[in-house]
Amino acid sequence: MLTKEELPDCPVATTVQLIGNKWKLLILRNLVYDGTQRFGDFLKTVPAISKKVLTDNLRALESDGLIERNVFAEVPPRVEYSLTSLGQSLKPLLSAMSDWGYEYKSRI
Repeated sequence: MLTKEELPDCPVATTVQLIGNKWKLLILRNLVYDGTQRFGDFLKTVPAISKKVLTDNLRALESDGLIERNVFAEVPPRVEYSLTSLGQSLKPLLSAMSDWGYEYKSRI
């Protein structure tokens, strides 16, 4: 997790740093709208993402405290990803982005 000193002074820049690439936004979209996901779920619903890029972004989101990784002691092992309470606080932001996207598409 980043420290306060490592984050930009600007709060918008902080938000962009934490969720500002397309892969993180699509991963978060899945978790906000569809709930808990497994690795394979992301591969099916996040277009053109590679396993390596997905793994890197899941690790970054987990490190930043936005998602949690739950490993179940089963054979084969089952791993699920879900939003933390901090990640849940992104729901209004993603909802607003969705609304804006629909509005934009209706105007062009």
